[in-house]
Formats: sequence, structure tokens, C-alpha cells
Amino acid sequence: MAEKEQTTKSSKQRMAEYLKGWIPYRYKRYYTFIFVTVFALVIPFIKINGAHFFLLNFDHKQIHLFFTKFDMQELYMMPFLLIFGFLFVFFLTTLGGRVWCGWLCPQTIFRVIYRDLIQTKLLGIRKSIKNKQQEPKDQMPKRILGFLIWVVLSFVAAANFVWFFVPPEEFFQYIQHPSQHGVMIGTIFIVAGFLIYDIVKLKEDFCIYVCPYARVQSVMYDEETIQTIYNTERGGHIYSDDQEVKLVHSLKELHEKEGKDAECTMCNACVRVCPTHIDIKRGTQLECINCLECADACTQVMGALGKPSLITWTSYSAIKEHRKPKFLRFRTIAYGVALTLALIGLFWMGSKKEYMLLNINRTTQLYKIKDNGHKVANAYKFLFQNTQREPHRYYFEVVSHPEIKIQRPSAPFKLGAGHKMNKVVILYTTKDIIKDKTKDTPIPIKIRAYAVDAKDKISVVRDTIFVFPRYDILEKKREVNKK
Repeated sequence: MAEKEQTTKSSKQRMAEYLKGWIPYRYKRYYTFIFVTVFALVIPFIKINGAHFFLLNFDHKQIHLFFTKFDMQELYMMPFLLIFGFLFVFFLTTLGGRVWCGWLCPQTIFRVIYRDLIQTKLLGIRKSIKNKQQEPKDQMPKRILGFLIWVVLSFVAAANFVWFFVPPEEFFQYIQHPSQHGVMIGTIFIVAGFLIYDIVKLKEDFCIYVCPYARVQSVMYDEETIQTIYNTERGGHIYSDDQEVKLVHSLKELHEKEGKDAECTMCNACVRVCPTHIDIKRGTQLECINCLECADACTQVMGALGKPSLITWTSYSAIKEHRKPKFLRFRTIAYGVALTLALIGLFWMGSKKEYMLLNINRTTQLYKIKDNGHKVANAYKFLFQNTQREPHRYYFEVVSHPEIKIQRPSAPFKLGAGHKMNKVVILYTTKDIIKDKTKDTPIPIKIRAYAVDAKDKISVVRDTIFVFPRYDILEKKREVNKK
């Protein structure tokens, strides 16, 4: 008995010495989850100069990005944003596999909150956080309480989602009049209902069967992609190469087949802790989300033997060649360069933001001849929009052809903050700009519109045309007038 206690004590001492300073991946994931959750909840409330970090506001037809407002008509930068998003996912997957799924995905965060925090830590419905294979039974009052807690949190999460489309300052006003904002209220209930069903009923099946990312990521892997890998060279082959046939079922069979050097203890701690219910010893599987909980479990078991974990976050090439993974390689460098170019393009397009908007459309009438052929006028429809938070007075000028003058409007006009205004604009000339007797001539011109009280900052330039009639038509009208 004393010898057994001595053995146990030595095992614990070896484990303590080996794991000294070790921080489980699970804790690192929790820190990441806390940061992501706090960021998502707080960032909608932060405004700089009246702009949010990210807001797709359909009410005001605006998008806020990096605390800068853009009108919907300024979405020329959206392709760069989409390209950057896709490239970032490709880069992340090529470099670290499904690291997004295990460390950043809202689905994973919500499941950890419901299963590990509410059911296990708070209510004690599950016996251990290290066993995710056994679903809780009985304890109906506690299970109902846990469900109700998650229902409340689901509505908070749904509201948080809506805040990226309806800013909080407007959201809390709208919610006081639900009958007037049925779309917003309906969205909250739909999102909350999905989260309740997904987290309580669908669970990790969402990652396996629903999420498209699981299907896409497999084609982006290579031999250097960082994954959660069981080291068969040290632990021994538990499954066949096709991952379907289990070769050994006990430690005795393992040692008979692989020899005494096989280090796997067949404890199955890695299986019990897996949230997607797989056996990592089968090799790379579609269901693995790189949460690394199996690596934590194996680290503790092997640590008691004074050995490193058989399950690590590494690449197949690194295991075969007994080296560290290669993070810098052609694919990651190529994606990195593409990401950098997309980011530069995004910021460059963002720097082109205009502080007012102007659309110019011509009317159906090409031109009008007045004053007995001595004056030619063209009519336009100008749509002005003040994208600023304060009212301004606006006017415009023809900058490319000084001989073309403004007949209407005759004076600057005021436009409120965020307001739009249509203006019928008439430009005219009394000069013979073109003396072509064969055809009407479209003359390219540039219009510069500006805020009178902030001319240096708030101005835009637009291209349009001024149509000048055939010169023989003008001559005929002038001759008729002389007679």
C-alpha cells in the first residue's frame, strides 16, 4: 500500500514538474472568447465623430467602416472589402486549418457558454468539463433553468447582431415602439430562435453538416497546414490508413502490434473531451475544429509519465521530418502579399471618400436655342446630398469651359445634415463654341460642386457633357431674325 502511494506521489510530482508553467489551450481559448465577446458587445456603442467601427445602416443608406461614414453610393470600396475578407479566410485556413472554428466562431463560443459555463460550471448538470460525450440526464429543473438562461442570452446576442445594422442609439428608441419597427423586432426573434435551436438542439452538428466552411477548408490544406495531429510515430497506429478500421482496442493489443515503444496509453481522454465527438487518433477529419481540447487532455496524461503530448498543433511534414512547422512558404507568402494589396486598396479607396455626393443626369431634351439663335441652353437634374452632420450651403461651377455659364439656380442653397435635394440646373452659352455644320457636338465639361462655407474641404468634381447644336441651325435662326 505504501509502495502504491509512493508510486502515485511520484507520478504527481513528475506531472507537476513537467507541466510547470503550462497553460492549457482551453484557457487560451477562453481568453480569446472573452475578448471577442466583449469586443462584439462594446464596439457598437463606440463612436468617433459620429461614425461607428462597422455599421451597415439600411435606414440611412450608409455604411460605417473604421469610424468613417460612407454613403451607399460610395460602395466602390466594397469589392476590396470582400476580397480582403475572402483572402483572410483562405490565408487563415492555409496557415492554421480550422483555427477560426475553434477559436473565433460565434457558434463555438455560444456552445462553450451553454455547455461548459451554464450546464457544467454554473448548474453542475454535467459532471465534468472533460467529458463531452455524455449528455445530461434527469435533473430536469436544472436543465430547464439552463435553457431559460440561454434563451435570455440568445436575445442579447440577437440584439447585438442587430446593432451592426441598427445603431444602439436608434435601437433603444425603436424598441419602445415595436409595432412601428416590425422588421427589426422580427429579425431579433428569428436570430434568437435560431440560436436557441442551434445551441440546444443542433449543437456541433452545425459545424459538421451545416457550415459550408467545413467543406471548403479541406481543399486549402497542404502538408504544412497547422492542424491538430496525433503523432502515430510515437503513439502507434490505432486505426488503419483509411481511418475506417480500428486496428487495436486495448493497450495490450497496441503493444503486441506496435511494440513496447508505442506511447499511447489508450486512456481515451482525448475522445471523451472532444466537442464534435471524434477520435483524433483516426487522423485528419472534417469534424475537427482545432479546439485542441484533446491536446490538453493528452498533455495531462502524458505529463504524468514525464513525456510530451502525443497530440499537438503542428503539420504532417513537421512530424515526419522532426522539425518545427514552416509558417513562411509559397502559399502563405502569396496570400500575405494578396492580403496586403487588398488592404492597401481598401485604405486607398477609403481615402477617396467624398464629403458630399452629386449625381448629374441630363434631361431628354438635348438643348434649347434661345434669343434668336444667340443663346444655347442645356438642362440637367442634379442630385445633391449632404453627408455631413451639420447643414451647409451648396453651389457649383463649370471649371473646364468658362464660356458656359449657370442660368439656374442663380444662388447657393441650403441643405440640412444628411439631407438630399434634387435641383433642375440650366447651363447656357452665348459663344459659338463649335462651328460644325454636319452634326450636334457633345462637349465634355467638368462640374465642381462645393459647400460655400467649407469650399476647400467639401467639394466634388463630376464629368458631364454640354451639347452644342449644328452651326447651320444657329445661322438659320439668326438670319430669320434679321429679316
